[in-house]
Amino acid sequence: MTNHSNNETHAATPIQNDRPELQNYKEVMFYERQPAGFWVRFWAYLIDLLIIASATSILVKPIFLLIGVDTAETVWYAPYAIISAVLFYAYFVLMTKFFGQTVGKMILGLRVVSLKEDHLSWGTLLFREWVGRFISVTILPLYWIVGFTKLKQGVHDFIADTTVIHEQTYRKQIVFEKKRSEGSELQEAETF
Repeated sequence: MTNHSNNETHAATPIQNDRPELQNYKEVMFYERQPAGFWVRFWAYLIDLLIIASATSILVKPIFLLIGVDTAETVWYAPYAIISAVLFYAYFVLMTKFFGQTVGKMILGLRVVSLKEDHLSWGTLLFREWVGRFISVTILPLYWIVGFTKLKQGVHDFIADTTVIHEQTYRKQIVFEKKRSEGSELQEAETF
């Protein structure tokens, strides 16, 4: 800084931590998995849609054509639409349960993790992949929330307390941890 009255330059003084409530804490740096953002999750989802569409076209459509049932109907309650929807949701639920990721997430190095449990339970997955994904797909702008939340969570992630992370990327976090005393009272009492 320059004092304009006498053109003296003052050295920058470091900010001291004189706040009494922070004197019992020390700064600790740790690394956590980096949440996956909107665009990388979007590309993983497109890859998964291509896989599901391919599987439906190869496995389900020929059966309907052989028995003479029309697959071009656009109503949601048509047999082909119902089987396609079951295949869609089963793919996401089963892949995420057994592998923690779908094929699209595998290709892009992403993984679904629970914020409250060590593993993904069936209840968590059903809420995330069935109920939450139905809401996100039905009301499309709700999926865009991923780009604006701290942990990059969509509505389906909030419902199930999950998030999607990069498997090999970490971000640095600084937190304050309570300082431990040098010795316990028992050790101090034993020394004479």
